[in-house]
Amino acid sequence: MAEEDIHGLSIAPEALRSALASCHTGRVHVTGTLERRLVLLERPDRQWVVADLSGQPHETRVWPAWLDGHVHLDDAGSWLSLADLDEHAVGRFSRPRVLLAALYHPEYFPLPRFPLGISDVARAARSTLLGTVSLADMQLGITLEDLITRVQIEAPDILGVSATFGQHDLLITLLDTAFALPEPPVIVVGGSLTARNEGLLLERYPDLLVARAGGEATIEGLLGHWHGNLERQHVPALGYNGTARGGGIAIARRRTAKPIARDATADIFPELDLLPATFEHHGVAQLEASRGCTNFCSFCPRGHKGTWSGAAPDRLPWMLGELRKVYDRYPDVSRTLYLVDEEFIGRGDDAVSRALDVGRVLHEAGFAWESSCRVDQVVRTDRDAAWHVERADMWRTLVNRGLRRMLFGVESGVDSILARFNKETGGEQNALAIRTLSALGVPTRFTYITFDHLMTLEELRATYAFQGRTDLLLHPQPHLAPADIVRGVRDEAFVAQAATGRPLHTGISYMLVSMECLIGAAYTRKAQERGLTGSVRPSMGRIDARFADWRIGIASTWAQRWVDRNFALDYTLKSLEKILDGDQRDAVRAARVVLKDAAFTVLGEMIAVIETHPLIPVDDHAVQQLTVLIGTLLEARIDRLRERMASTVEQVGARLRGEHAKMLYHEHSRWESATGWQLINASDPCGT
Repeated sequence: MAEEDIHGLSIAPEALRSALASCHTGRVHVTGTLERRLVLLERPDRQWVVADLSGQPHETRVWPAWLDGHVHLDDAGSWLSLADLDEHAVGRFSRPRVLLAALYHPEYFPLPRFPLGISDVARAARSTLLGTVSLADMQLGITLEDLITRVQIEAPDILGVSATFGQHDLLITLLDTAFALPEPPVIVVGGSLTARNEGLLLERYPDLLVARAGGEATIEGLLGHWHGNLERQHVPALGYNGTARGGGIAIARRRTAKPIARDATADIFPELDLLPATFEHHGVAQLEASRGCTNFCSFCPRGHKGTWSGAAPDRLPWMLGELRKVYDRYPDVSRTLYLVDEEFIGRGDDAVSRALDVGRVLHEAGFAWESSCRVDQVVRTDRDAAWHVERADMWRTLVNRGLRRMLFGVESGVDSILARFNKETGGEQNALAIRTLSALGVPTRFTYITFDHLMTLEELRATYAFQGRTDLLLHPQPHLAPADIVRGVRDEAFVAQAATGRPLHTGISYMLVSMECLIGAAYTRKAQERGLTGSVRPSMGRIDARFADWRIGIASTWAQRWVDRNFALDYTLKSLEKILDGDQRDAVRAARVVLKDAAFTVLGEMIAVIETHPLIPVDDHAVQQLTVLIGTLLEARIDRLRERMASTVEQVGARLRGEHAKMLYHEHSRWESATGWQLINASDPCGT
């Protein structure tokens, strides 16, 4: 068997177990995490062969306490030993059977991303050596019906489901089926959506469990709880229904304590079972180097995310080595890792040195990489010139160490909006940061919230003006020292000479984004105080809300329709950009700019129409009139866009190969034949 085949089996324990069982007559168990996979084979004489596939001696493993007195190794100083296992140990190696599933709407997001959430949880579960863990990801060709059938046939003891925005319908269908089984499994749900909808879900499903943090500590606790070693109230970060109140009239909600930040006490790395299939479906690899954020933006409910904490760079090399082995089997896949950190740089006196070390480790392993962080990691109004020079030098060094692009949550260039968002940044600060990054040659993309429910028309005009500024994106200045760039971006003469002339909107990841009043967010409470909120929308974990300015509300609704009409094509282009390199990647990026240009034009035209309608008085006729006017405007603009996009796709497609070109042509055909302006709730709120 070739080495790559052996590695392929070792990263997927269930596949390895099946392969061994096909040629071994006794019982077989495969457990442990990726770097310390453990194989147990029962011999005819009832002894067991225990092998640590890492090649490390058994005595170097931290064995769980539940094995004390139940396993005796003949040679703990070797990686391979005979052993005596009693039935207590054998039973716990085999149960519970855990199935971890990730939901997905392929019609909205055509290309997959490695399912980091369930893969992290799988690693935590396997670290306990309890039971078996298998994974299912709907991104990889599994339909909801397939997943339901698998639950019915396999009858897992524990079913874990990860759900994010837009997947409420899938989640409800799956939970309805699972709870209707004659013997339902223990069911735990997690993810951004369930954090928003915890109350609604527990009301509908009295026996449901909701993971309220990263999930690793929760699954470890649940495995112990399943075996009767841990009371439910001691399982970390768990939401559930408790005992009845008032003679059974109502159910008390219970919440267990959350653990301290996972990456401060243990690793946050994934199992790689599904990475090969992700590559086969033209997806990308994701990893984390930190968790949490350094701020509390008003639109972001932070209860399930925690404060910032970063993993030590020296924990990365073994994981990168395992990833490299998978990449070696897919030579056409871009060697780019996507660090899904909310805040890559973090905080503390060692923030710069740690960031540089992470970049160095990634670069030495042969990877380009992308991530996200805050603008105040570039420019701070409360720091001196020396701080800014150090940061500028850091950013340039990170580019030299493989940084392919960094996402910054600018969100606005208008001071009053930024204050409302609690961004703790200002418009001029954002402008200086954008100039600094572009002059340093840092590839960037920015998230920007164009519409929010509390904004005024003056703020919308200022938003449009900021997105159209041509003095922010500068030509790279590799010949200048960081100190010269820090001074230069504050000198209008320097800026005028260095400016590319490209408007800022060409660097915004998704145009025409509207605020979402997420359940539990401080911004949502502000909207509630103004009497603007309405019905709860569980699918997106949000609350419907009216706009304080009815005209902006109509524009926002049409803008979302524009986003949704173009979303699948834009997402395909963005996904292709992630998996390609060189000229092909540049061509795909240029195609996305065509959509951004059209969206910016739409924004300007909507503002012009809005200005012809007074804020008050307002009546149904005025609402209908403005709605029709903007709808007509968008129809005219999409007709113009069709011609330009057809030409663009033809040019880009000619530069792509095989399946990549086929995917682009397929999505363009779908886009071109689409009619109407349906809302599909396909926003990408995290900007990833």
